[in-house]
Amino acid sequence: CVSIYLSEQHQLTGSEHGPKRPFHVEPRNIVEDDPQERVSAEAAILNSRVNYYSRLTASSDRLLSPPNHVIPGPEELYIYSPLGTAFKVTGSDHSSKNPSIITIFAIWNTMMGTSILSIPWGIKQAGFTLGIIILIFTGLLMLYCCYIVLKSPKAIPYVDASDWEFPDVCRYYFGKFGQWSSWFFSMVSLIGAMVVYWVLMSNFLYNSGQFIYNYAHNVNMSDSEFGTNGSDKVICPFPNTDPGGNYTTSTVYFANSGNETSDVSFENWWSKTNTIPLYLIPLLLPLLCFRSASFFARFTFLGTISVVYLIVLVTIKTVHLGFHLEFHWFDTSQFYVPEFRLLFPQFTGVLTLAFFIHNCIITLMKSNKHQENNVRDLSVAYLLVGLTYLYVGVLIFAAFPSPPLSKDCIEPNFLDNFPTSDVMVFVARTFLLFQMITVYPLLGYLVRVQVMGQIFGNHYPSFFHVLALNILIVGSGVLMAKFYPNIGSIIRFSGATCGLALVFVFPALVQMISLRRQGVLRWPSALFHTFLILLGVANLLAQFFM
Repeated sequence: CVSIYLSEQHQLTGSEHGPKRPFHVEPRNIVEDDPQERVSAEAAILNSRVNYYSRLTASSDRLLSPPNHVIPGPEELYIYSPLGTAFKVTGSDHSSKNPSIITIFAIWNTMMGTSILSIPWGIKQAGFTLGIIILIFTGLLMLYCCYIVLKSPKAIPYVDASDWEFPDVCRYYFGKFGQWSSWFFSMVSLIGAMVVYWVLMSNFLYNSGQFIYNYAHNVNMSDSEFGTNGSDKVICPFPNTDPGGNYTTSTVYFANSGNETSDVSFENWWSKTNTIPLYLIPLLLPLLCFRSASFFARFTFLGTISVVYLIVLVTIKTVHLGFHLEFHWFDTSQFYVPEFRLLFPQFTGVLTLAFFIHNCIITLMKSNKHQENNVRDLSVAYLLVGLTYLYVGVLIFAAFPSPPLSKDCIEPNFLDNFPTSDVMVFVARTFLLFQMITVYPLLGYLVRVQVMGQIFGNHYPSFFHVLALNILIVGSGVLMAKFYPNIGSIIRFSGATCGLALVFVFPALVQMISLRRQGVLRWPSALFHTFLILLGVANLLAQFFM
């Protein structure tokens, strides 16, 4: 079925003309409860009036557009079928809208992802003080660019852009190049997220299996792991990363096992990089080939539970460990990192993906009941996301026990700084594992829809087309999990790459072109938006020198 709207020359755009509304066609059957109910006399009169106005004006003349009182209200919207039947829509748009609190929570829930695990590592790379400043500054820049994206369809005159997404806006301003490049960089963010998911799922599956095996066989690894003592043990998986220390990388052995041959066999079959990434293939590859992803969408609530549990976990660990801070502004000590470090671009790359929601913000905001509050709700959502990142990043960094461990031991996935035997961390890893198993097919579905739709014009051209695409995606995840399982670097590269186009370059250019066409572009605005473009380019280039 298709919905019939006013022809393009009669669509009411702009605040002074009122919103676009549907009008009645001349049907033979309009059905409500009775299949044979005829069209009402009032609807027929309204339809005749609209047709009369349609014949008065040419396609380029908007002076004789039908006035608002001629066009039916939203409560009289019909869906018209080419087969000759029109069905009245039950309910109205107003009833399906969400209040501001739901919209804010939806944005927060969508933006919260795997990047939260790398925020403490990013603060360590930038330095504690500089890391906090960069997080706030980057969040504000990302909010402004997201605001540009949100209002970009409304700034296009004489065209109904109410159903447009940002790639459509890019196509309007930059032609096919804008459409394809925005599509490409959107794919970079999605595939980058899927690669990170595969690395993390391998990590979580390995540690969860290790926990179960150690518990079942009464294996104690606490004496063989380099870390602190006590009930809240914190470990340093690679202690030789401390530039000021004299540590050597310790090899982890199974202690008190009682059966050395069995343990060696288990270690060979249960390897984080050699075997676990392959074990995930028979589980996830068939799920990616499902024609519809609606089943997995029912489990998205697991993401909210996982983030809330992570916040609780961080709070409890911080209370038990306490704060361990010393301020060394530029010099490196044995246990602490400087407050300002030249590695800070690694953190900006991570934050570009952590605050990235620009490719779907228009869709999320369409469901907001009070459209006039969109900017306020978007700002509040970004504030909550920024506070969440600050809370997790600052507490993990501050509570990391230095001495005896160096702050440089903080891992790109901060859960790796806790031993496999930690029950609370085991629960967190299990939650995250099941969440990612359900979200991964959703991401694959989005990639398939966009890739197949762009290339073949069909979201599911054939099983073999879909299988070939999924093998490429899964293969990239397996290779990264085996040879370069550093989620911090994967996140920063994918974030800086997709952010270059969708966060900095395209929004800044769209804003300058829009202001110039309105005749209100001034040199301070042009300088600022040019600075945004240069910032995005520098953010990407810097990742290759870190």
